[in-house]
Amino acid sequence: MEKIKDIEELKKTAKNVRKGIIEAVYNGKSGHPGGSLSIADIITVLYFNEMNIDKENPKDENRDRLVLSKGHCAPALYSTLANYGFFDREELKNLRNIESILQGHPDMKHIPGIDMTTGSLGQGLSAANGMAISGKLDKKDYRVYCILGDGEIEEGQIWEAAMASSKYKLDNLCVIVDNNNLQIDGTIEEVMSSYPIDEKFRSFGFQVINIDGNDIDEILKAFEVSKNVKEKPTCIIAKTIKGKGVSFMENQVGWHGKAPNKEQYEQAIKELEEI
Repeated sequence: MEKIKDIEELKKTAKNVRKGIIEAVYNGKSGHPGGSLSIADIITVLYFNEMNIDKENPKDENRDRLVLSKGHCAPALYSTLANYGFFDREELKNLRNIESILQGHPDMKHIPGIDMTTGSLGQGLSAANGMAISGKLDKKDYRVYCILGDGEIEEGQIWEAAMASSKYKLDNLCVIVDNNNLQIDGTIEEVMSSYPIDEKFRSFGFQVINIDGNDIDEILKAFEVSKNVKEKPTCIIAKTIKGKGVSFMENQVGWHGKAPNKEQYEQAIKELEEI
């Protein structure tokens, strides 16, 4: 598939990704719509513009890799993969069905296009480090992307991994923090503040870029900058809106992990179609 370079086309694709998220969570009667919707623009740009991938050869050793460390937001990744053509979009309606390949968290053994099985929070950056180090050792030019949640980075293993990212000068690694400011029990400040996130990653030796994570143009520019950073990893702090695109879900902590009912589903799809 050719990369989508037109911003308006990327916006339309992100809208379709959001619709797929809602369809999946509604039909599955469970899941995490809020954080999935907040990263829809980021993950759309990654797959449809930024990453070197091939749906016909999903295990190509030269492909770019993505680790969705906040694995509970799998609906965003599944919808993106389906829209890209890794599997039939109808499969989204089987989310969390015991017979489906699409379980509650990404599974690299059963889902084409998944690079790392995730779900236990805090571990994704360690796995991404391993992929990036392997690329260096094998003299490959692929890049590794790792999406973290701003609540997830309260986990100590993230910071151990961040030290390793810097120590090994992983300039082929790009970390994206989904900073939607909400986690399962409330705001980041209320639960266990990780602010200032940018200063923390900078102190750990990262090149830090702050962006609006729901602005396609800013996302594109940030990834372009990250590719030119040498001798250190990059961290993009993406300020996002949890539940972005669905009015009654936006900035509402209650939509962290529940499915819409039929009326809410229909309203959500209607709003997304009107974008």
